[in-house]
Amino acid sequence: MIIDVHSHTPQYRGTVPADQRIINPAWRPDRAVSSVYNWDEYLREQKPADISIVFGVAWHPGDRTGGVNGIDESSDLPGNLNDKTAAFVQAYPERLIGFMSLHPHDPQALEELERCRCDLGLRGIKLGANYQIFHPLEARALAIYEGAQRQGLPVLFHQGTSPVRMAPIRFAHPLLMDEVALRYPDLKIIMAHMGHPWTADTAVVIRKHPNVYADISGLFYRAFGYYEAMIKATEWNVLDKLLFASDYPVTTAAETYDALHKVNDIVAGTSLPRVPEDKLEAIIYRDSLKLLELN
Repeated sequence: MIIDVHSHTPQYRGTVPADQRIINPAWRPDRAVSSVYNWDEYLREQKPADISIVFGVAWHPGDRTGGVNGIDESSDLPGNLNDKTAAFVQAYPERLIGFMSLHPHDPQALEELERCRCDLGLRGIKLGANYQIFHPLEARALAIYEGAQRQGLPVLFHQGTSPVRMAPIRFAHPLLMDEVALRYPDLKIIMAHMGHPWTADTAVVIRKHPNVYADISGLFYRAFGYYEAMIKATEWNVLDKLLFASDYPVTTAAETYDALHKVNDIVAGTSLPRVPEDKLEAIIYRDSLKLLELN
């Protein structure tokens, strides 16, 4: 079974109006990304993943859509961003697991956590401190981590850089996760994108903390950086703590699957070290749901 732990909720259930389509050229160097999409497009592009974790991003308190473009996008679904994720998951429960997104500066954040957990059936939390512009160690964020740890909800954090101009990069540095994990040792944490470009920092954090993992989403289209990240994970002996992930719509599950089989291609014909092929294969079929206690 292939489990994708990082994908974004579609803005539309039905046809996306032509005037609402957005093509984003900034996220990856090899092609632009169609960043407004519907349920059918998502499900088609998620193959060969059998199960996918899906979520929006609460860019600001009260965000209605939580789309990847960082603005109040239109949608054909009612409710806030978490309602939209829940509706999608409820339509395809055999394929999807929903995470909520909360904004620490929302005075109703903890009430929303309970609503999402109890009423909507969402099973984890997505946070992006740089996008949401909060410090990961501020008191309002710590209250969310405390609630997540108490209720057994894993938290996926955006980690590393971003082309979004208003997003402070320092709030997404991987070493901050070391301090979060020290305070909440039982909290299951996923560090997205292996904290690119600080992949060595991510490796030492996930090595240190038993309940902290990293996902491999959004890496392969920078071929040398991808190889370098995997070699660092090899040298720090943490390949078994990497989780398969796409970051759809930025990449697809199929692209991510194919790229894992090509990590070593860039050093073919050289004496540079290789990432063990069996370890790469293990990432694809890792039981992330068991590790995150979601099974």
